[in-house]
Amino acid sequence: MAAMRIEGEATPGRVELRRPDGEPVRVLVVDDEPTLTDLLSMALRYEGWQVRTAADGMAAVRAARQFRPDAVVLDVMLPDLDGFQVLRKLRADNDSVPVLFLTARDAVEERVAGLTVGGDDYVTKPFSLEEVIARLRALLRRSGFAVAARPDAVLTVGDLTLDEDSHEVRRDGRLITLTATEFELLRYLMRNPRRVLSKAQILDRVWNYDFGGQANVVELYISYLRKKIDAGRQPMIHTLRGAGYLLKPAE
Repeated sequence: MAAMRIEGEATPGRVELRRPDGEPVRVLVVDDEPTLTDLLSMALRYEGWQVRTAADGMAAVRAARQFRPDAVVLDVMLPDLDGFQVLRKLRADNDSVPVLFLTARDAVEERVAGLTVGGDDYVTKPFSLEEVIARLRALLRRSGFAVAARPDAVLTVGDLTLDEDSHEVRRDGRLITLTATEFELLRYLMRNPRRVLSKAQILDRVWNYDFGGQANVVELYISYLRKKIDAGRQPMIHTLRGAGYLLKPAE
């Protein structure tokens, strides 16, 4: 087995990467050395990512079709197909998934060959786990398959949460489906909890035009939100006659 340097762990406080839909990043690790795949899997899961492994080329192709990874760590030397053949099959199914080649070969011509057939980066054994993770993070950022999750992206008022990155809304843990306009209206209310917002303010912020006899639009969408947020529960959205609306935790 090729030697491998294990230098450090995932850096605490490092900005977390997630898929654009808010789900964890998915990485497929392909290598026939169980110790190596175990170590890589452990390091990648420490990053908060989902990991699937495969020990040969055909298993990698099957896993990729089921798992739909956001990135692939691919060894060149495999028992059946070589990594270059596997890459061609992966590209046939998903021509944009970033691939990081992992191999004991360190000759310049091998590196060139790996990149020529479509690989995105190349790490030679022995390697450090930190280097592999750093290169994967760079590939994921460049490809657009992952975005930095902002720690302040989730708004919370009582048992109601709104994730500004994934656009998921939940009350008491239950997912609530909103239209784009309903989402913007709720986001504005949740950014101003316990504050009375006038119809004019809401129109200007959510619909981007000044108040001009369109109060019925606000009333209509407030009623839509109430049906989804408050239905069967203690109400959180309240009307103050002549003043506007406010959102506060249920009592």
